[in-house]
Amino acid sequence: MTAPSSSSRSFKLALVQMRVTASKAFNLAAARAHVLKAASSGADIVVLPECFNSPYGTEHFAENAESIDGPTAKALSTMAREARTYLIGGSFPESSQSSQSAENNKYYNTCAIFSPSGDLLAVHRKLHLFDINVPATDKSKGIVFRESDVLSPGTTPTHFTTPWGNIGVGICYDLRFPELAMIAARRESCVAMIYPGAFNMTTGPLHWELLLRSRALDNQIYVAACSPARDESRQGGYVAYGHSTVVDPMGAVVATTEGPEATVMAEVDLDRIDETRTSIPISTQRRFDVYRDVASASPS
Repeated sequence: MTAPSSSSRSFKLALVQMRVTASKAFNLAAARAHVLKAASSGADIVVLPECFNSPYGTEHFAENAESIDGPTAKALSTMAREARTYLIGGSFPESSQSSQSAENNKYYNTCAIFSPSGDLLAVHRKLHLFDINVPATDKSKGIVFRESDVLSPGTTPTHFTTPWGNIGVGICYDLRFPELAMIAARRESCVAMIYPGAFNMTTGPLHWELLLRSRALDNQIYVAACSPARDESRQGGYVAYGHSTVVDPMGAVVATTEGPEATVMAEVDLDRIDETRTSIPISTQRRFDVYRDVASASPS
C-alpha cells in the first residue's frame, strides 16, 4: 500500500457520478477511466455510485448478479491497485451462490471496498431495502418500488480503516435510518459516512440533501453520497436524481453537482470535526439516563 498523498489531518474524496448503461462491459470500462482520472487529480478515496455496473431495477438484479469474487469485484480490485487509491465500489447485484440457478440462492445490493493495493477491505450489503409507495401529487410523480421482491437485506453495519480514521458505509435507503450513522460515528469513531445511492426524481428533490445534512449534523462528521448520473432517456426505467454531494460536520454542503456526469471533489478536514465538536459539544451532553444509546452495544 502506498503512503497517503494528503496530510494525516485531511484527505481528498472523489464522488464519481457516472452514466450507467445496459452494457456491463461499457460500465466497468467507464468506471475505470473515471477512477483513474479522479486519482490523477489527487483523490485519496474514490466512490462509485449505487448499481454502477448495470441498470437499477428489480427486473435487472438477478440477471446481472455476480458472486463477491466475480468479474465486477475483480475489476474493482484492479482499478484500486492501478489508481493506488481507496475505492468504495458503489454497489452491484451480488449472488450468494456461484451458480444463479443454485438452490437457496440469495441476491444482495452490495458494496465492495478496496485498499490502494487492491485488497478487499470490507463488504457492505444494503441493510434497509427500498420498499416504498409514494402517491403522485400535482407537484411530483409518484413511485412504487420493492427491492425485497428480489433482494435480501444485509445483517451488519460496515466500516473500514484508513490512515485518516475509520469510514462508515451505507447504501442509498440506509441513509434514511439515523441509527446506522450513529453507530458508525459513536461506536466505531468514524470520521465520515459514505453512501453510494440512487434516489429518484420523486424522493431526490424532497429528501436527498436534507438527509445528508441531517446525518452530518446528528453525528458531527462528514457525510457524502454518490449517485449515478441522471438519464431521462430511459423511458419507463428508473431515473436517478444525481446531485452527488459532500456535507461537512456543521451541515454545510461543501461540494455538489446536478444531474449530468461529473466527479465531485472535496477535502475532508479532520480539524473541522474537532472544531465542530468543541463549539457544539453534543457528544458530552446526551442524556442516556433519559433515552437509550443505540450505539452502545450490538443488538442482542
